Amino acid sequence: MTYSARLSNSSFGEWELYIVTDSPSQGWPACDFRRTQPLPTLTERTAALADLGYEAADGAVWEWTELDNGDTADVVLIASLDVRLITPGEA
Repeated sequence: MTYSARLSNSSFGEWELYIVTDSPSQGWPACDFRRTQPLPTLTERTAALADLGYEAADGAVWEWTELDNGDTADVVLIASLDVRLITPGEA
């Protein structure tokens, strides 16, 4: 089963990564990078996913979406990646 990992700016403008699961009421697994700049690197994102127990699904790549908040507001970037649970014993 695959899930969607999302990288976005929190309401405080700091980068956060979270996994969209079937149980939002239990809280989605998440990692807060505790910074606004620079954007978390691919290595940092991969490590954060592993810490949460996930890895990129076969053939998955980060896809970026720009959300328009009007002509004068800052643009919001959101990245997503298909992920799967890490199977114990696999490396």
